Amino acid sequence: MKELIAHNLDDVPFVAKEILETIGHQKVIAFYAEMGSGKTTLISAILRAMGIETLEGSPTYSLVNSYESPYYGEVMHFDMYRLNSIEEAMDAGVEELLYSGAYCFVEWAEIIEPLLPDDVVKVKITINESGERLIQVG
Repeated sequence: MKELIAHNLDDVPFVAKEILETIGHQKVIAFYAEMGSGKTTLISAILRAMGIETLEGSPTYSLVNSYESPYYGEVMHFDMYRLNSIEEAMDAGVEELLYSGAYCFVEWAEIIEPLLPDDVVKVKITINESGERLIQVG
């Protein structure tokens, strides 16, 4: 388990690069955090570190945004917040996308936990009393 700290927004790009180095070739990364903890901000920084310059923001209503990284190939950003069940995720084709070989960054992963692969990398973000983001990767 790797532990990182983002003292402020200026640290987020550095944390994003550390996360990329930590995940290596693992393709599915699940994010766990309270609303407003910075999941979308951190994933956006990771996407930029992957060489993706034009971001669409959080896919809250579309469930997934797909990108092409010049260095990593296909990359998907999922937001499961609006889903009410695993069945909805399966009907939307989420399971097939998770196993497509693309890099998958999943917000609100707890909703689709049973669909995640065994080797999923879990990223947990908590906010301490000073407002810093504590990020555990493993």
